[in-house]
Amino acid sequence: MIIPVILSGGAGTRLWPLSRELYPKQLLPLVGQATMLQQTVKRISGRAGISRPIVSCNDQHRFLVAEQLRAINVEPVAILLEPTGRNTAPAAAAAAIHAIKLNPDDNPLLLVLPADHVITDNEAFLAALDLAEPAALAGDLVTFGIVPTRAETGYGYIRSRAKAGADDNRVRAVVEFVEKPTEAVATEYVQSGDYLWNSGMFLFSAATYLEELRRYAPAIADACNAAIAGASVDLDFLRLDTDAFTECPKDSIDFAVMEKTDRAVVVPLDAGWSDVGSFGALFDVLAKDANGNVFEGDVVAIDTRGSLVSAGSRMVATVGMEDCIVIETKDSVLVSTRERSQDVRRLVDQLRQDQRPEINLHRQVYRPWGSYDGIDQGDGFQVKRLIVNPGAKLSVQLHHQRDEHWTVVAGTARVTRDDDQYLLEKNESTFIPRGAKHSIENPGTKALHIIEVQVGDYLGEDDIVRFEDRYGRTGDS
Repeated sequence: MIIPVILSGGAGTRLWPLSRELYPKQLLPLVGQATMLQQTVKRISGRAGISRPIVSCNDQHRFLVAEQLRAINVEPVAILLEPTGRNTAPAAAAAAIHAIKLNPDDNPLLLVLPADHVITDNEAFLAALDLAEPAALAGDLVTFGIVPTRAETGYGYIRSRAKAGADDNRVRAVVEFVEKPTEAVATEYVQSGDYLWNSGMFLFSAATYLEELRRYAPAIADACNAAIAGASVDLDFLRLDTDAFTECPKDSIDFAVMEKTDRAVVVPLDAGWSDVGSFGALFDVLAKDANGNVFEGDVVAIDTRGSLVSAGSRMVATVGMEDCIVIETKDSVLVSTRERSQDVRRLVDQLRQDQRPEINLHRQVYRPWGSYDGIDQGDGFQVKRLIVNPGAKLSVQLHHQRDEHWTVVAGTARVTRDDDQYLLEKNESTFIPRGAKHSIENPGTKALHIIEVQVGDYLGEDDIVRFEDRYGRTGDS
């Protein structure tokens, strides 16, 4: 049995402003209608011998991940919540320990997949998986190496050779892992035919991976054992023990195990792969028009060529632009050349240094009950549009420093205010004074839309005291 392990803990900083720390790229529909997480799960769903997935994600992304899986009718084996990011080696180790715990009489194979990659030829990917499976069952640690199409300096490389005793050349021995090279060196690698791009995808048995991890990175193995032993169930999630996992060293699967073990093999993969690590990479995988452009949303362009223009909330117009990136969202606009798209990470570093909130959240913020959009704000007031999903309910809460005025613009709201409970229909309003316990519930089958006007001396999101919450959030926010 193969258990997919979907690693969904990244932040995707080079795709800002589309990707934010609390709404990262794997949760976005960057290529097609489904999000990258959903595409990754669907890629291996329904294949014989592959079970439901284990998903590892950041605690702050848990409701978004769960909702996206529910939307494609996938019930995961588990959603493991990492209290803090510790890279891929600990994430895979926790999944391996949990998989063995659930299958004590078996030695399941783990198919470790980042949640934010694109593969356009799924048949080729599944064929490579078929080649890798016997090697993994025999005790090898298999990685998938991408057949390079160009001299790429943004990827690590794997040097390989024919495996001794192998019947063919399709499962190769790993000679070494090489960090991102210069362009001249990358050109030599591609011309030699001995090098593959390092994809970060793996297939190995849970027991073999843990055995090698204990040999080469015992501190990670010990910390992850403790994190699983102390894990707690929270709704549909498994929370890893915070103290144990926080003490775990940060390391990738490559550095912790693959570069040291003598069991590493690589299966070449030619399947239209991309890690979509920048807007330049995103541009490469999207369909182009006759002028080589990719336009998304309301775009009006004159004499524009070779450019990616994304209009998220309003019209974007361009004139005389070539080989550029323009990304518009409700709160930010990015303009860059395609050549410099990798440097968006430097911009995010600057925003983080300046403590700008735009690196964390979009203007529209998602919650387990729905979302809210900050429409306007000024001195002493703030206006939001709340969208409450059918059957969902906001926590019973109060605010010390603000009053709230609610007007229903679509749907029906069941309002709780202290000891009173009543329904509000479209075009009806109510007032929630500061200090009053209150909540909103959507009893209907369609989304509930409310315009909320907040008035007060302080309007921060941390002025919330929760008393009851069906999503497990308690105390002060």
